[in-house]
Amino acid sequence: MVSRTLARIALLLALTPISATPVLAQAKDSVVATATPDTAAQTTTRATPIATVYPAEAAGDGAVSAGYAIARWAENWTRYRDPALRDDPLDRLKFIPIAGRDDVYLTLSGEIRGRVDTVTNPGARDAEKIRQRELRLFAGSDLHLGSHVRLYGELAHGGVAGDRATQAGANMRNTLIVQQAFAEVSTALDGGDVGVRYGRQIFADGPGVLVSQGDAGNIQVVLNGARGWAHLGSVRADVFDLRFTRYGTGGTGDDRVDHARRFSGVTTGIVLPQTWFGGSKLYLEPFAWRLRRDAVTFGGDTAREARRFYGLRLWGDAGRVTLDWSANRQSGRFGPRAIDAWQVFAAQTVRIGDAGTSPRIGLHVDYGSGGGGYRNGSLHNAAAPVLDGGYFSYQDAFSPTNFVAVAPNFTLSPITRVRLTVEAQRVWRAKVDDAVYAASGRAYAGTQSVRGMHVADVARAQLVWSVAPRVSITGRYEHLIARSVLTRSGFDNSDCLSGWISMKL
Repeated sequence: MVSRTLARIALLLALTPISATPVLAQAKDSVVATATPDTAAQTTTRATPIATVYPAEAAGDGAVSAGYAIARWAENWTRYRDPALRDDPLDRLKFIPIAGRDDVYLTLSGEIRGRVDTVTNPGARDAEKIRQRELRLFAGSDLHLGSHVRLYGELAHGGVAGDRATQAGANMRNTLIVQQAFAEVSTALDGGDVGVRYGRQIFADGPGVLVSQGDAGNIQVVLNGARGWAHLGSVRADVFDLRFTRYGTGGTGDDRVDHARRFSGVTTGIVLPQTWFGGSKLYLEPFAWRLRRDAVTFGGDTAREARRFYGLRLWGDAGRVTLDWSANRQSGRFGPRAIDAWQVFAAQTVRIGDAGTSPRIGLHVDYGSGGGGYRNGSLHNAAAPVLDGGYFSYQDAFSPTNFVAVAPNFTLSPITRVRLTVEAQRVWRAKVDDAVYAASGRAYAGTQSVRGMHVADVARAQLVWSVAPRVSITGRYEHLIARSVLTRSGFDNSDCLSGWISMKL
């Protein structure tokens, strides 16, 4: 169904008259933030009038801050057509005209990131601490051939040194990978735009806790296939049919399309009236997805999984409130067993003051159903297509599977360009007869056999210093206190300290 829909969009593009108006959907320099307290790359804007073209910040391409995005092709540097706006020599690399034409141009991008992670009692076991030094390098090239065609390519390198470096996964240690490579065609239609993108690409359309770009790793999560969209005024629809990438650790020839993992579906969006709540900028996004994985393990069973997601997301800002609420129902089959699961995520902050840098008080409440992992009958364990583990724990200690959490938080800017967030989180499990699960999907051994509901208490803090538009420094600390479910299973407290500096082109 998804493939047929993409084919129809491609045919529509071929038959649509070419317009001279550039309509390629690109992210703006700022975005309404979700209420996730530990996301460093997002900023908050005030409500603005509904655009005639679907707002770029809600087009499903991810967050943009100070002009820079996780998905670098989501950036828009066309303002540098005007040489007077270029502040330094590097600005010339963001808009390079070709053949003397303003609509044929090249944008170069890149990043150098150095990071240090230290974890005591890794895996919440009484064990020697781990300290690793990590390096991420990547370079991208975005070629626009007029208003309707673009070609994007990106190479990346990941390096790890220190304790257990040889055990690091291929998303951390990778000599060289073609991280992204796609072709895109778009055109104007009824005041909006339609388009198709094909190739290897980052995917960020949907609730961030379910569809993550894996930016904590040296190599991002990239998928292979097709994505098509129609953005028409205050409504949009995006369809996709993608397969994951099976990473090697050598050169560009060992990173393969993983046909055992397929992700497809449709995400829609509606811009709600800005007059609501005395001035707002809110988006309602129904979605329907399908995730197929040929070998998934729950409890003692490994089987083929075909999981369907039917969900709804409401996010944006209303006055001083920023919110990101979503819920999804999951069905399908795990081997011969039926899947019957739910997830609910409700994150919100309230700004204390009129300035964008004013302090914020927040709370996020999260639920992922559980049960059936170690029993027969229906499987009630919820899952995520591409989990953002850092949302639940900086050391990836938890996933929204058999999971309940409440986390109040507070954010302030003690000095200019510095943002501090502190948070306390209490974690329970939803069902006593199932395990506690880490972000990797690994069950904490034995937790399915002990009594109790209280899993852990977590205290964490994040400090972000935006040194310059291209340079930022981030520090994180998390203290995990094991409670009854973990301690009865032989697990212990754990600490995580991380810091990194990122320099972007």
